[in-house]
Amino acid sequence: MSMIRDLRAAVRPSLRKSSNPFNTYDPTRDPSASSAVVDCAVYRDGKRVDSDGCQTPREAMLQVREGGGFAWIGLHEPTEEEFAGIAAEFGLHPLAVEDAVHAHQRPKLERYDDTLFTVFKTVHYIEHAELTATSEVVETGEVMCFTGRDFVITVRHGGKGSLRALRHGLQKDTELLSKGPSSVLHAIADHVVDGYIAVVGAMQDDIDEVEIDVFSAPSKGSSRGTDAGRIYQLKREVLEFKRAVSPLLRPMQLLSERPMRLIDPDIQKYFRDVADHLARVQEEVLGFDELLNSILQANLAQATVAQNEDMRKITSWAAIIAVPTAVCGVYGMNFDYMPELRWQYGYPMVLTAIAVICFTIHRTLKRNGWL
Repeated sequence: MSMIRDLRAAVRPSLRKSSNPFNTYDPTRDPSASSAVVDCAVYRDGKRVDSDGCQTPREAMLQVREGGGFAWIGLHEPTEEEFAGIAAEFGLHPLAVEDAVHAHQRPKLERYDDTLFTVFKTVHYIEHAELTATSEVVETGEVMCFTGRDFVITVRHGGKGSLRALRHGLQKDTELLSKGPSSVLHAIADHVVDGYIAVVGAMQDDIDEVEIDVFSAPSKGSSRGTDAGRIYQLKREVLEFKRAVSPLLRPMQLLSERPMRLIDPDIQKYFRDVADHLARVQEEVLGFDELLNSILQANLAQATVAQNEDMRKITSWAAIIAVPTAVCGVYGMNFDYMPELRWQYGYPMVLTAIAVICFTIHRTLKRNGWL
C-alpha cells in the first residue's frame, strides 16, 4: 500500500502541470487540429444535451452533476499535459492514465475503485492490388475506455478506427443509450469485434489466393518455393491479428458473465453476443495460423521435390555424357597397339557404338522418369 501511495504522489503532481488542462471541443474545428478532444457531450435519457457555445469536460461534468445523465468525452492521442486535467477531474487512476497516454497495451479489463478501464485493439484491413513478401495486410490501433457511473472517456490511438460514426449511430438508439455509460462500452466492444469479422473475411481471400498459387502447376520459367516469402509475411500479419483478438476474449467473458456495479444488467446480455462473435473470430484466426503452417510446409516440400528432380536430370545427363568421355579418354592414350587403331572402319564404328550406348541409357532413364 505504501508503494501505491508513493506512486500516486509521484504521478498526480505531474497531472497538474498543464496550464490549460481541458481542451475545448469546437464542432466546426478542423479534425486535424492539435486539440486532443474530438467530442464532448452530455447524454440524458438517451438524448444528447446540446449546450450553447463550446463545452469542456469540466462543463460537461457540471451539467451531469446538476441535471443527471452522463458525459462522453472522446480523445485522440492525448499527451500527458492534455490528459492531466481530465484525469484529475474524473479521479482516474495514475496507472490507467499512463497506459492510456503511452498506448501499446495488451487488450485487458481492469477495475480501479469505481472505474472500469478497458483496452481494445482495433484491426483494419489494408487493401492491396497484389500480395507480396512485403505487403502490409492489417493495421492495428487502440481504443481505451474509462467507464464510470456518470462518465465515459474514450482514448483512441492510431490513424484509423474513428468512433464518430459509432457515436452518431448510438445517438439514434435512445433506448439503448439511456442505459448509461455501459451502453457506450458495449457499443465500442461490438464495433471493434465487427471490425475483426470484416478483417477475417478479407484475410480469408488472401490465404485462398496463396493456397491456390502453391498447389497450382508452376508457370513456365517459374520455380517452386518462390511463394515462401508471401506465406511468411501473411503468417506474421495473422500473428499480429491474433495478438489483438486472443487477449480480449477473457475480458468479454467477464463483462458478460460476472455481475458488475458499473454494468447495467440489461446491457450485460448484449456482451454475451459480443463474446460469442469474438470466440468465433479467435477460432478463425487460429485456423488461419494452422492452415498457413501447412501451406508453408507444403511449399517447402514442393521446393525440395523440384530440387530433387533437377538433381536427377543433372545426374542422368552426366551418366550419358560419361560414355563418350570414357571412350574418347581411352582412345586418347598414346599407345601403338590398340584395338581397331589401324582399321579403316574403326572410327565410325566407335562413334556408332557411343551413339547406341547413349541412346539406350537416355531411353532407359526417360522410361523410369528421370528425364
